[in-house]
Amino acid sequence: MRTRWIVAVAAVAVVAGAVVVFWPRDAEAQDPEIAVSRSSCGTGWSAPKPGPQTFRVHNTGSVTAEVDLIDPATGVIYGEVEGLGPATTRPLQVNLGNGSYAFRCLPEDAGAIVGPVAQVSGGAERSGPGVAPVTHNDLLGPLKAYQAHVTTGLGELVANTGALKNAVHGGDRTASEAAWLTAHLTYERLGAAYDAFGDSDGALNGTADGLPGGTSDEGFTGFHRLESGLWHGEDLGALAGVADRLDTDAHALQTSFGDSQVDGNDLALRAHEIMENTLQFELTGRTDYGSGTTLATARANLDGTRAVLDVLRPLLTPRYQQLPKLDTWLTRTQTTLDAAHRPDGTWTPLAQLAPKQRQKLNADVSELTELLAPIAAIAEPRRVS
Repeated sequence: MRTRWIVAVAAVAVVAGAVVVFWPRDAEAQDPEIAVSRSSCGTGWSAPKPGPQTFRVHNTGSVTAEVDLIDPATGVIYGEVEGLGPATTRPLQVNLGNGSYAFRCLPEDAGAIVGPVAQVSGGAERSGPGVAPVTHNDLLGPLKAYQAHVTTGLGELVANTGALKNAVHGGDRTASEAAWLTAHLTYERLGAAYDAFGDSDGALNGTADGLPGGTSDEGFTGFHRLESGLWHGEDLGALAGVADRLDTDAHALQTSFGDSQVDGNDLALRAHEIMENTLQFELTGRTDYGSGTTLATARANLDGTRAVLDVLRPLLTPRYQQLPKLDTWLTRTQTTLDAAHRPDGTWTPLAQLAPKQRQKLNADVSELTELLAPIAAIAEPRRVS
């Protein structure tokens, strides 16, 4: 069970003049208790007032329910409590501006119920649009577009892993290293490091972390196993089998993805998680097995983030007021990463960045990650009926 932010920057949600903040707290006697069940919704709210207040949302029914605070005329959501179990009470803290509000209850296996409308006046005026819910139907177009994007990318991936396999079998280390980087960046642009490809991601792009034998463990396969061998002077003949398996696994992923569908919830999460993972792994050097190309990977991850934003943009434009600022930081982060791309086509290793360069890079990616965080909640598909 969890209480969810609608729009979050740090721990605060700001939606069309209503500030929604959720955190655990002990219920106080003066806080109104809002009762919800399969047969009624939102009773217990009397004498509505503007400004900061807490609702204790209590499920008096026998099934789990989701509870939204909405504008009843438009369906715009100002806050929500998810997974509210029977006989459970959870706090919903809000700072309300003037306008009409109602609680909408969505019990499991039952239709939505909208409770009594409360008119709040005498407080701050709301300005600008709220956050309209995104439905599964709204996501059909973005999901289809993203599916096509990944399908095209997987076609490029198998072509590149095939070229990499041939280079390794040809005994040319320089060509093999160049082909490795091309293939690896193709994979990273797909934003696949967050379970979008299931077990295939571990086979293709897993690390040696947690393996008993470390980099020598038989379970260490894929791009990073090959990277370790190429950049640490391992015999190319011995690496031929690693390259073969990588190519086989890439083809297997291409085949399996053709029979699968991207989940709407995953698509909303992807934009934030790609850069969050970049910050955690690439910008700490944890995924560098000798090539010194983690900044190239970070740049590819930025491309993967843009691909998700591109398909979600029609939904985000009317819902996310910080989108122009997000675009500014996307450009800023891209410029910072591109500065590490040398004229000869190589990339500056992370460890060779000057302290100020590394601080700026970390700051840029951190700010970008914060601005991406609300998208998971904004574009999450919701029931409205």
